[in-house]
Amino acid sequence: MSVHDCTIITLPKISDHRGNLTFVEAERHVPFDVRRVFYVYDIPSGEQRGAHAHERLHQAIICLSGGLDVALDDGTEQRVVHLNRPWFALHIPPRIWAAEGNFDPGTVYLVLASDLYDASDYYRDYAVFREAVGAS
Repeated sequence: MSVHDCTIITLPKISDHRGNLTFVEAERHVPFDVRRVFYVYDIPSGEQRGAHAHERLHQAIICLSGGLDVALDDGTEQRVVHLNRPWFALHIPPRIWAAEGNFDPGTVYLVLASDLYDASDYYRDYAVFREAVGAS
């Protein structure tokens, strides 16, 4: 996998005089079956979230309110994606190191995950991740 495999997915956006509605259907709008959903909020100023990779798990990050940067790293190349629209989802495939930061005040973001929580699926040490992906 490379940082170029991390893609922005444009989700459906239905607008009328009452406001906007966006929805997500597993295997239709995201390229995996959604098994877990969590959201992050009340993030203190200057904090960073994530800073890990997964061996098998796919994720899609949706910024519901505010804005954030997602720093992506495949062990060779890096890329930063800014999220600030609730109808965009960033798909992060397995074996990509991701760290969320540069949060706007009041940011809320949602994560869709392809499996239930499994601590053994995480790379939390960057050096171990780089070794696993064969980075030089």
